[in-house]
Amino acid sequence: MAKTSMVNRDIKRMKLVKKYAAKRALLKKVVLSATATYDEKMEAQTKLQKLPRDASPSRVRTRCALTGTPHSVNAKFGLGRMKLREATMRGDVPGLRKASW
Repeated sequence: MAKTSMVNRDIKRMKLVKKYAAKRALLKKVVLSATATYDEKMEAQTKLQKLPRDASPSRVRTRCALTGTPHSVNAKFGLGRMKLREATMRGDVPGLRKASW
């Protein structure tokens, strides 16, 4: 199990990402625009930098949905490797089974 404070911190970051997603997308569109003037781009870049640091999607850590551990999380299922293996052995994950060759 991961520390509760770390899991809560990531939940808080996810909320911030959702809150500022539209604003960030608009500002990034202006910055990357070929038709925008230099001054418009610099103003958009400044506004983008003034947004909260945790509003960036790259700061959110992927965590296991059951235990909260951040290591070796399978993106498709949202589970860590050990919990995914346990669920597979129980037959809880459809279409997934233990490899044998």
